Amino acid sequence: MRKHFAACDPVMAQLLRAAGPYRLVPQTAQPPFEALARAITHQQLNGVAAERILGRFIALFDGAAFPAPHAVLARPDHELRAVGLSFAKIASLKDLADKTASGVVPDGAALARLADAEIVERLTRVRGIGRWTVEMMLMFQLGRPDVLPADDFGVRNGFRLAYGLRGMPTPRALAAFGERWAPHRTAAAWYLWRAVELSRAGTLPPPIDKPRGVKVVKRKAAARKPAASGKPARKRAVRKGAAHSTR
Repeated sequence: MRKHFAACDPVMAQLLRAAGPYRLVPQTAQPPFEALARAITHQQLNGVAAERILGRFIALFDGAAFPAPHAVLARPDHELRAVGLSFAKIASLKDLADKTASGVVPDGAALARLADAEIVERLTRVRGIGRWTVEMMLMFQLGRPDVLPADDFGVRNGFRLAYGLRGMPTPRALAAFGERWAPHRTAAAWYLWRAVELSRAGTLPPPIDKPRGVKVVKRKAAARKPAASGKPARKRAVRKGAAHSTR
C-alpha cells in the first residue's frame, strides 16, 4: 500500500508517514440487520443518548441479545415510541425489518458475496438508510478495501488540510481525484480522517504539492443590506457544512 501511494500521490505518501501504521480493524460480528438498526437509532443523536434509547429498545424483547426482524414488525408503534424512538425512526426500523425478512437486506453470508455497488444499491432502498451509512458499513464491518466516502465532511476536510486547499473540495472532485488511490481508497479515507487530528495537534506536515483542477466550495459572498447611514453594509459570510465525522 505504501509503495502504491508513493508512486501515485506524494502528498498522501507524506500523510502516511506522519500518521503512522494503518489501524482500521473491521468489526464483523454484527449481522446486517443489527448494524443498520443501530445506525438508524444513532441518527441525529449523540452517542450517549442513542445508546440509552437503544438499550430500552432491546429490553422490550424479552432478554434477546438483539431483536429479530419479525419481532420488531410485531411490536406496536406506541411501545417503540415509549422508549424514545421518533416516529420517523420507527418507520425506518420497520421498513428495515420488512426488507430483511423479504431478502432485500441479505444476511451476513449473502452480503459478503455482493459487490460494493450492489450492496449500496440494495441497502439504500431501506427508508432512512443513505449512501454514507452503507459506506461506513462497507468500511468498518465488511472490511472492503476500496471505499471512498466522498460526501463525508471529515474526509473532505482532511483533504483540504493535507493538500493545502483554500476551500472544501466538492464530493465529485474528491471522488475523481481519489481514483488514483484505488484499490486502497478505504485506507486513503482513514488517513484523511487522521489528517484532521494531526492538524489539531499541530503536527500535520505542509503539502509538498497541490492538486490541480480540484473544484472547491468557496465562501459565499455576504448579502448586502442598506446601513442606517445609507451606505452598504457587509455581513460576514457563514460557511455551511455537514456534520463532522471522524473514525
